[in-house]
Amino acid sequence: MRIFNTENSSGGNIMSRLLRRINRESKGFTLVELLIVVAILGVLAAVVLPNVTGLAGEGQIEAAKAELVTVQTALDTMMAKNSIASVTATSATSNMTAFPTGNALYPNYLRTATTKGTYSCSTTGLVTQVDDGY
Repeated sequence: MRIFNTENSSGGNIMSRLLRRINRESKGFTLVELLIVVAILGVLAAVVLPNVTGLAGEGQIEAAKAELVTVQTALDTMMAKNSIASVTATSATSNMTAFPTGNALYPNYLRTATTKGTYSCSTTGLVTQVDDGY
């Protein structure tokens, strides 16, 4: 038993005519168009990728500079608050509970007991970053 008739009165198959119409109206991308898009994306990736990867290194350098400024500011504040003109020169350390010798910056002037980098200071209170810790 047939539910519907796919033959029309002129003898043509309705389904085949419908499929031809769908194929004729379907739009898509040609292989050339797809290759052009892939080439453009490749060029963009080649231009952008080196710039993005360089940002990670710059961030570490800036973090090390900021930490040096923080330690120097803490030492300057400690010297000014205690009316100290000179401090004992201190060798390289990241332990701020012993930096500078005799007048520790932690906990009164710094929030952390250790720093990422290692620092030394001169008798005049000039802080030098020996290692940035990155």
